[in-house]
Amino acid sequence: MHESIRELQLDGVEATEALGADLAHSRPPTAVVYLRGDLGAGKSTLARALLRTLGVTGTIRSPTYTLVERYPLAEGGEAWHLDLYRIADAGELEYLGLDADETRLWLVEWAERGAGALPAADLLVELAVAGEGRSARLVPASAGGVAWLASLAY
Repeated sequence: MHESIRELQLDGVEATEALGADLAHSRPPTAVVYLRGDLGAGKSTLARALLRTLGVTGTIRSPTYTLVERYPLAEGGEAWHLDLYRIADAGELEYLGLDADETRLWLVEWAERGAGALPAADLLVELAVAGEGRSARLVPASAGGVAWLASLAY
């Protein structure tokens, strides 16, 4: 699967938002995305753009303190944006009431802190500060992830 890795240079917030929009347009019906990167790398910016493109209206909050934010999707089901930075143990996820049956899209920041309690990723998005912009490394983690990246226009 590693021959499918995409390396991108994002020259500003607009480029990060464009990548999020492209991911939304090309995503499969259900998908799990692990967002990786240091604080300030653009994970929430990418997630927000992806959710907006999927038709989420109103405020899109960072789940830094709530751990999970749920958004209804126009097509049915929900998108969940999780930020697990503040959890100490994956067992804490059991108290969040995560019912995966309605979830069409998982966007998970700091997924390694929920290891074993989360669905497996289809796509890993690794973001890093690179000069004035960001770098993005898109790594498929399933057959669905490979197909998703193959249909990505960005």
